Amino acid sequence: MLTVVAAGWGTTVQDFGRPGLAHLGVSPSGMVDPALGALVNRLVGNRGGAPLFETCGGLAFRADRALLVASSAEAAPLALAAGATYRLPPAPERLWHYVAIRGGLTLAPTLGSAATDTMAGLGPAPVSAGEVLAVGADPGTEVTLDVAPLGAPADTVRASRGPRADWLAAGWERVLAGTPLTVTDASRVGVRLRGAVLHRLRADELPSEGLVRGALQALPGGELVMMLADHPTTGGYPVVAVVHPDDVADVAQHRPGTTLRVDVR
Repeated sequence: MLTVVAAGWGTTVQDFGRPGLAHLGVSPSGMVDPALGALVNRLVGNRGGAPLFETCGGLAFRADRALLVASSAEAAPLALAAGATYRLPPAPERLWHYVAIRGGLTLAPTLGSAATDTMAGLGPAPVSAGEVLAVGADPGTEVTLDVAPLGAPADTVRASRGPRADWLAAGWERVLAGTPLTVTDASRVGVRLRGAVLHRLRADELPSEGLVRGALQALPGGELVMMLADHPTTGGYPVVAVVHPDDVADVAQHRPGTTLRVDVR
């Protein structure tokens, strides 16, 4: 139904992932920004969790039949004639983007999901140029949204104290809230943040403990790492805070080199 012309950067197929399997060592995976992905799906009349493209840009594909598509760059549905090529426009206000096709992408599920887990290697391989992907049947739903204005990611996110907050010196919450953190690296696994000097009271090793999406681990060198969609289910660095579930995507959508603040309440 469509042929990938250019894979772009970090492009995978995602849905709502595999929640509830952490006891088996399986990460939830799924969309980095589920609310944005669900909105783009609704623009073409799909259910929110229908499989779609997740990408950091550069994606292009050719419609092998007439298709209705929408992306988080234009935030509006677009009709493609058979043979037409769609190229995701540059949209520097966020890192992760979504492109949905009416009917959803059709791939064989793994553990109930078509999501690509980049760390564990579960699900389909990352999208590659020349790949031909099938599109599902028309869902028969009405397209009720013709445009969806999108705001920029929030520059201050909420967090709560983590299970190892006592590993840090008193007053670390004020230091964190008052210091801009720079995103130094980002992937589907996590986001690295540098800027605040948080003094650890303990330097001993911590046995691996369970991790959740949004967990902020304090690394020995002073960096913080926030866990994202493909995070490991356990980790050995102390989790000093956990970003609010509604704000995790705001952190993820910040490009490397940009700054944000974390308000621990």
